[in-house]
Amino acid sequence: MRNRQVPATTAVPIDPHSTLEGVLERIVFFNEENGFTVARLQVVGKRDLVTIVGSLSVPTPGETLRLRGQWIVDTKFGQQFRVESCLSVLPATIVGIKKYLGSGLVKGIGPIRTGRITKAWQEQREIREVMVFLQGHEVSPAYAVKIFKAYGDKSITVVKDNPYRLALDISGIGFKTADKIARSMGIDPNSHIRAEAGIIHVLSELVDEGYVYYPYAELKEQAAVLLEVDQAILETALLTLAEQGRVLIEEWGEVRAVYLTPLHVAEANVARRLKDLIQSPKQLLPIDLERAIDWVQATSHIELAETQKQALRKAISGKVLVLTGGPGTGKTTLVNSLVRILEKKGQRIVLASPTGRAAKRLSEVTGREAKTIHRLLEFSPTEGGFKRNEENPLDADLVVIDEVSMVDILLMNHLLKAIPLTATLLLVGDVDQLPSVGPGNVLRDIITSGCVETVILTEIFRQAQESLIIVNAHRVNRGEFPQLKAQLGRQADFYFIERDTPEDVLSVIKELYVKRLPRAFQLSPRDDIQVMTPMHRGTVGVANLNAEL
Repeated sequence: MRNRQVPATTAVPIDPHSTLEGVLERIVFFNEENGFTVARLQVVGKRDLVTIVGSLSVPTPGETLRLRGQWIVDTKFGQQFRVESCLSVLPATIVGIKKYLGSGLVKGIGPIRTGRITKAWQEQREIREVMVFLQGHEVSPAYAVKIFKAYGDKSITVVKDNPYRLALDISGIGFKTADKIARSMGIDPNSHIRAEAGIIHVLSELVDEGYVYYPYAELKEQAAVLLEVDQAILETALLTLAEQGRVLIEEWGEVRAVYLTPLHVAEANVARRLKDLIQSPKQLLPIDLERAIDWVQATSHIELAETQKQALRKAISGKVLVLTGGPGTGKTTLVNSLVRILEKKGQRIVLASPTGRAAKRLSEVTGREAKTIHRLLEFSPTEGGFKRNEENPLDADLVVIDEVSMVDILLMNHLLKAIPLTATLLLVGDVDQLPSVGPGNVLRDIITSGCVETVILTEIFRQAQESLIIVNAHRVNRGEFPQLKAQLGRQADFYFIERDTPEDVLSVIKELYVKRLPRAFQLSPRDDIQVMTPMHRGTVGVANLNAEL
């Protein structure tokens, strides 16, 4: 959980709604990304300049602004006018015109540069027209700035033709905001563009819940509830979206599944790439499997279980292997053994996990560098993609991916494209862990497909049996009630403390967090202890616990 951030200052409204008009004297601060502005305004009848804050499109000294908003008192900066809407009026006084022309916004001031002045003036006029049009349809100044940056002088045409494009193209504008704008423009609620946008919105929300596809009939039902339109309109919209290539409808017997096209492409590519990896010839290694297993046991001072030996044989001789099992079943020991054997043979080995924390843990237990998958694939924020792919594959003979249950279908697609067909792939994970945040349940689907060699480790090793946490994890997976008290001689790392009221529970949590756990295990509360709760609100909810701790 993150600590709650307390704002440095607070603002108290002193007037619910007011209007204000004046000449923009100077700009104190302007954020080009969202138009947030702090400026000083000269208001007729007021001796002192007024501070205004809020989103303005392209604030220009000297222009006259007609503002709607509310007066507030900021505890740090004093009285300010918080802008809710803004209308720019061309400067009406000689002083205003001079300040406007001298602001640098109109480029090329001078007697022989009339053309440049005219062009710059026209550009400003277009910006103002767009802003007035958008704010007339209940678009906030902040979103108006984003829309103009995206579409330029075509903004009015784009929004008039299809305001639902805003939900796809403009960050922060969702379907409901676009729908509100569309209604203010008089677009028919039964229009096909609204139905198409609504279906895409519903599918996108389902993707956020983890779905790669959704059943056809159920999708229509959800869209009908959102849009309040007839099923016939949705039928036509779905067919149009399929013809446009924005969704893909696939049939498996009596089941019809609807995908957002990028997800169908990713799923198909994952299946194809795994098949290609399995069927491609393996680089031949002069390895005597039994001697290699004996060697790694002797040099590592371990004794592998028969299932671990079986997994080692398959990983060395095969191309793709899934290694799965609960905590304490020896997955890490097996990965270490495989890496040691193949390193001895001069193989190029890369280790990766989906998160930084998981990669750090993998590096600690193997003693070798491990990267996040994004870093391994050389993700480029500026280019918005991965540099490693089919044209530029990884330099690797063995690729080990840990915590695969956290990998979604889109990331798995990018990963598999970057693995050379000659390489061996080892996927390690626990199917009983939480699934990925993104769409898909990739590890479970790969295992249940039956197309990829899988070894399931079930034996809990003696050292792991000392941990009641591990024992109880397996008991819960088997449907058994957890063991609440440690047996004699067993490590006490699992405790159950019962209290009758939320207030008593909070008191115990605070004592454990601040005193008992740090004292018993030499831990830092801030860095080493994580508190988990199943609720957001209430005495023992996330918000209150963060504040109390």
